[in-house]
Amino acid sequence: MNLMKHYHSAKAELAKVIFPTSGQVKQAYISVVIVVSVIAAFLALVDLLMSSVMSAILG
Repeated sequence: MNLMKHYHSAKAELAKVIFPTSGQVKQAYISVVIVVSVIAAFLALVDLLMSSVMSAILG
């Protein structure tokens, strides 16, 4: 009996969830790709700069 109560409670809570539309998912996906790309480019630039500095110091 407790299992059925849990099932109905879970079903009721799931009915309250607002799932994102496909447009919202697409917008979030594009935002994540842009932010990750900018961060990757920044880290690549910092790595290149640090590599050049270390080469100048050691070489």
